[in-house]
Amino acid sequence: MSQEEVDRAVKLLAKVVYDNAEYLAEIAVDETGMGNVADKVAKNKQKAKIVWSNLKGKKSRGVLDTDETTGITRVAKPMGVVAAITPCTNPIVTPMSNSMFALKCGNAIIITPHHKAIRCSTKTVELINAELGKAGYPENLIQILDQHSRENTRALISSADVVIATGGAGMVNAAYSSGRPALGVGAGNVQCIIDEGYDYKEAVPKIITGRTYDYGIICSGEQSVICPEKDFEEIMEIFRSEGGYIVKDPGELEKIRGALFEDGKPNRHSVGQSPEKIAQLAGIDMPKGTRIIVAVAEGTAKTDLLGGEKMAPVIAAYKYKTLDEAINIAADNLEKEGKGHSVAFHSDSEDNILRVGEALCVSRFVINQVSASSAGGSFFNGLAPTNTLGCGSWGHNSISENLDYKHLMNVSRIARYMPDNKVPSDEELWND
Repeated sequence: MSQEEVDRAVKLLAKVVYDNAEYLAEIAVDETGMGNVADKVAKNKQKAKIVWSNLKGKKSRGVLDTDETTGITRVAKPMGVVAAITPCTNPIVTPMSNSMFALKCGNAIIITPHHKAIRCSTKTVELINAELGKAGYPENLIQILDQHSRENTRALISSADVVIATGGAGMVNAAYSSGRPALGVGAGNVQCIIDEGYDYKEAVPKIITGRTYDYGIICSGEQSVICPEKDFEEIMEIFRSEGGYIVKDPGELEKIRGALFEDGKPNRHSVGQSPEKIAQLAGIDMPKGTRIIVAVAEGTAKTDLLGGEKMAPVIAAYKYKTLDEAINIAADNLEKEGKGHSVAFHSDSEDNILRVGEALCVSRFVINQVSASSAGGSFFNGLAPTNTLGCGSWGHNSISENLDYKHLMNVSRIARYMPDNKVPSDEELWND
């Protein structure tokens, strides 16, 4: 198919999710029991728009370009059949974006959804296929396994030409062990540092928006807020004024841990639940209308579970005296969980931005933005829009960037003979 025909299919695919955003959000919450409808509607619409906007007009078929300096012409080729493991936390937009990337490059894709999201993910694919069929596209470009089992998933990923794994560590490891090229993701545990002297009233609402988005199940959502010690109480007061419930009492902190974790792992009853539900699980009284629980951690993730990933609208809070101490707190938390993923930094200092960027081992730094809705690409930054965020070798992944259509494209290179190229002499090569 031509570039125009491929792009028309990709646009149609995105528009189906955009047009059915409310319905798909409702059935996703109903089936998975995670998150909330309003945020999922916003996610469905926004991701459909931004992924299509990013793919629109980009070449992915035939001759891509020719470099006159090197004489290399690049020619795009499909990879073949893509296998995509998709999670229950993003059961609509992850199948959507993976399918858009696959079709953009002329591939077919087979999705194996999380067992808790089979119905809503399948309905998404059915709606898309119905529109593709009406437009005259071949059947079975997008398929989905209607029965989930480890055996089915293993059979699929060992047969496909390339595997995308978005989900838990077990599935990602299985993808990398499949014997096929694999593109996986690492765990999220986004550390958020507020630079001393930054406008705290500007930063805190963004942090709350990110941590509470879809009740905290987004991998790129802020997990810890690391604050200058001298302004800590001022920052906590801003959290309180914005609907935050501050937890400092050791006994209450232990109750929060008990609600969020079970044997050191996320308590499934707390995942993607409202602040009211978390308070109920913890057995604590909380003011009505609380948007976020701010737990003043008693240590980094090496000693306190609160420093790790929390799949609920709860954020750990830390104090620092110097920026180096803030960096060390973030590094400790990331070393335990989330290394390679993302860091959010609120700062007006370019020097400090570069300092944090050079010090911490993550693949993306989100500056003065809501990490939950911008680390995966935004109209207001240059990151590739996606729902699959690679974490590099730090997170045991093959890519340290956002998964994009280019990762599902083989490229042939036509190399021309360049007789006029200058060959350096030994003296030119080795002498200073």
